[in-house]
Amino acid sequence: MSQAKTARGVLRRGLQLLAGGALLALAMFVPAGTLGWWQAWAVLAIFFGAIAFNAVVILRGDPELIAERGETREDTKGWDRVVMATITLSTLLILVVGGLDLRFGWSNVPLALSIAGLILILAGYAVVSWAMSANRFFARVVRIQEDRGHTVCSSGPYQFVRHPGYAGSIVSSLAMSVGLGSWWALIPAVFTAGALGVRTVLEDRALSLELPGYSGYMAEVRYRLLPRVW
Repeated sequence: MSQAKTARGVLRRGLQLLAGGALLALAMFVPAGTLGWWQAWAVLAIFFGAIAFNAVVILRGDPELIAERGETREDTKGWDRVVMATITLSTLLILVVGGLDLRFGWSNVPLALSIAGLILILAGYAVVSWAMSANRFFARVVRIQEDRGHTVCSSGPYQFVRHPGYAGSIVSSLAMSVGLGSWWALIPAVFTAGALGVRTVLEDRALSLELPGYSGYMAEVRYRLLPRVW
C-alpha cells in the first residue's frame, strides 16, 4: 500500500471513529433526555481513550492496519455484512435502552456493580487492543487479505484462543448494560454477544477453507473464545 493511500485510509478511519463516537453519544443522551449521566460520560471516555491508545501504539508501528480498517471492501463475505449489521444495531440498542432506563427509572443497579461494569468494559477494550497490536490482519470485515500477504497469527492472545478480539468485545458488550446502570439493556447485549459468537463460527469456517495454515492453527489452538470452555 502506497504512503498516500495509507494516509488517506488512516484519515478515513479517524473520521469513522469520530462519527462513531458522536453516534454513541446521541444513542445514550437523546433517549436519556439529560447530559447529567456520569456512566455515559465514562463510557465515552473509555471509547475515546481506547482510540487514543491504539493510535499511539498501532498507528506508529503499523499504519497500514489502521488504513485497512478504514476501507470498504467489495470482497467482504456476504454473511458478514448481515452479522455486522446485527452487531451494530444491537450495540446501539444497548445504549438506547440504557438511556430510556435512566429517564424512566426502570432499574436500580448498585453503584459498586455499575463501577465494576465500567471496569469490565475497559478490560474488554484492552483485550481487543492487545489482539489488534498482535495481529496486523485484524480487519473490520472478514476477508482473505491477499493484497496484504495475509498469514495466520498465533502470537499474543492468539496463542490462547482463536478470536481474542471477539472475546474482549463480548465482555465489553455484556458489561455495558451494567456499567450504564440498566438491567434491561442486558437484553440487546445478549444479542450482541450471540452475534459475535456466530461470527467466530462462520469466520473459522471461511479461514479454514481459504487461508493456508489456518486448519493447522485450529488444531493447535482448540478454543474460539474461552480456554477449556469453547
